[in-house]
Amino acid sequence: MSSNIIKEAFPDQWENWAWQLQNSIVSVEQLAGLLRISEAECAMLRETTQKYPLAITPYYWSLIDFTDPEDPLRKQCLPSYEEICCPVSNEDDPLAEDEDMVVPNLVHRYPDRVLMIVTNICAMNCRHCTRKRLWESGRKGFSRQEVDKMLAYIRLTPTIRDVVVSGGDPLMLSDNNLEYILRNLREIRHVEIIRIGTRAPVVLPQRITRGLVTMLRKYRPIWVNTQFNHPNELTTRSTLACDQIISAGIPINNQSVLLKGINDDASIMKTLCHKLLAASIRPYYIFQCDPVKGTEHFRTSVWTGVEIIENLRGHTSGLGVPTFVVDAPGGGGKVPLQPNYLISMSADSLVFRTYEGRVIRYPNPADNFASTYSKEF
Repeated sequence: MSSNIIKEAFPDQWENWAWQLQNSIVSVEQLAGLLRISEAECAMLRETTQKYPLAITPYYWSLIDFTDPEDPLRKQCLPSYEEICCPVSNEDDPLAEDEDMVVPNLVHRYPDRVLMIVTNICAMNCRHCTRKRLWESGRKGFSRQEVDKMLAYIRLTPTIRDVVVSGGDPLMLSDNNLEYILRNLREIRHVEIIRIGTRAPVVLPQRITRGLVTMLRKYRPIWVNTQFNHPNELTTRSTLACDQIISAGIPINNQSVLLKGINDDASIMKTLCHKLLAASIRPYYIFQCDPVKGTEHFRTSVWTGVEIIENLRGHTSGLGVPTFVVDAPGGGGKVPLQPNYLISMSADSLVFRTYEGRVIRYPNPADNFASTYSKEF
């Protein structure tokens, strides 16, 4: 990739998602040609990318302000020596996904839903990724036989009503391969909900083609979960991609990851949530960054997330307040955390703290039905 690739690209090339992938930055040598990086820095980055490879689309690269060394998009995509020099007490798989795999790449943790990992390829290798362990095995999609084993388990397990199709990024599959998965899922009578987890609208909006959207529309109800982490990622182009999906009757939820120096600020998160709502995207979750090896430098205190929610609740529309969630290590599942507004309670009243800090006593009506029921039985 030359330093002038963005200027050199013709519009039809720029809008071609295959061209974007073919011209992605995937080596330290390419970075050195684009940025002023010393040989010592290059040596550290080579060591980093041997373990955690590099991949940045030209589109996402074009959004970075390189005059700002603290640019929030730069931090999400450029490798850092901190990924391998930070304390190694964290785990490759702290959420114990591998332990809950009932067949290869199918995680069944919650009673009524499963997670299908259908590829380990993403358009961009986000440096905070919770599945960085998959990068070390190389970029690969999974075979039809591997997918069929996952589908067979789902068919034979009638308690499953919700399937999350994830990766990697499932939109890195061809339309035909993705449709094979969706069509087979939709033919399973007990599967009610299909969710697609993708960051393509953020890092490769060109992937949202008319053909893809037409295909997805056939298998509704489908929900798309994406990950905008900073207001600067909501561009005219990414908003257009999301609008194409939403216009096909497919709602989009956003699941941000709380990242130090990127969005760990209430005003930034409020701006992000407002821009999401303006694009008809629901701010769904803020995830505490998982204790994954190679991500410690991104992690904030849990209380930072609680404080952000407190600065959103009551200060903006309830639609713009996501749920702050910690994914419990060891496969414990998602734990929602909210500011504590309950000060005390008794049988006849509760004492609340409002978002403005006022203390209010609230009369608690007696549960006459429950009292009567307990006397009769």
